[in-house]
Amino acid sequence: MNFDPPLISATLQRRYKRFLADVQLDNGKELTVHTPNTGSMLGCAEPGTRIWLRDSANPGRKYRYSWELASTLEGTLVGVNTHLANVLVQEGIESGVIERLQGYRTLRREVKYGTNSRIDLLLSDPGRAGCYVEVKNVTAVDRDSYAIFPDAPTERGRKHLQELAAMVREGYRAVLLLHVARDDVDRFRAAAEIDPAYAEQLAAVCQQGVEVYAWVSQITPESIRIARSIPVHLP
Repeated sequence: MNFDPPLISATLQRRYKRFLADVQLDNGKELTVHTPNTGSMLGCAEPGTRIWLRDSANPGRKYRYSWELASTLEGTLVGVNTHLANVLVQEGIESGVIERLQGYRTLRREVKYGTNSRIDLLLSDPGRAGCYVEVKNVTAVDRDSYAIFPDAPTERGRKHLQELAAMVREGYRAVLLLHVARDDVDRFRAAAEIDPAYAEQLAAVCQQGVEVYAWVSQITPESIRIARSIPVHLP
């Protein structure tokens, strides 16, 4: 996926109310922008962080600009827009990069299932059980260079795990695909220190047949694309 139009560089002043951030453009202009990420954005939202914005080119929007990328102190770019994860995973499947999700004729997005939920991607093919794919965007890293999820307690995330396990019991294939939106890690683990219930639930549903994969994207200010898989370490 190429960023078109090109992203705009800025400096973060503060993030607040979950969905808003005050930033300063390189020309000194100050803006309030939309933050398309409901998590804590651990390690990505400190004042002074170098960030990149997308211009919606819609002057009618209350917040015309959206925050897309952040840079760590070491210079690693992190994709903070959680809405891009589904698009990137779909690209990875359709291009053949994500090998374990190949062989399905149809891919649909946001299909209703479970208890008032929508699955991110549903893969189907005549003569095969459907494959339910839940996508999570991962931005946090621990001091041992593990990509970690979640970055805040998530009851909703635990519900999604339970619903994936329920689909396995019904005879379907169910996959949790962790999209790691940074390229400075080579392994993933559940963040039990942040949400022990989620880590425990993840280990349990894996025992029940839910598949868990982690894929890393390569990111530049010009583009972002699924690049490689990394091992998943369970509790």
